[in-house]
Amino acid sequence: MAAVVYVLVSGGVWRDLPPSFGVTVPTAHRRFQRWTEAGLWRKRHQAVLDDLGVRGAIEWTRVVVDAATVRATQGER
Repeated sequence: MAAVVYVLVSGGVWRDLPPSFGVTVPTAHRRFQRWTEAGLWRKRHQAVLDDLGVRGAIEWTRVVVDAATVRATQGER
């Protein structure tokens, strides 16, 4: 889990995963894929939001959602 979270948080690429995590790159990536397919990240996100909500630690009136997606045009305008 630590190896997968490291890659996700660092913004790095799988091939640069330090060997000190004790897992190979293919194994870490395979676990990431399985956990993604199982909905783990969505469930964890919801659990964090639920916990923060119960504690009153989220100010919902100040929430901003940014869903802009722009396709790269390879220099075209």
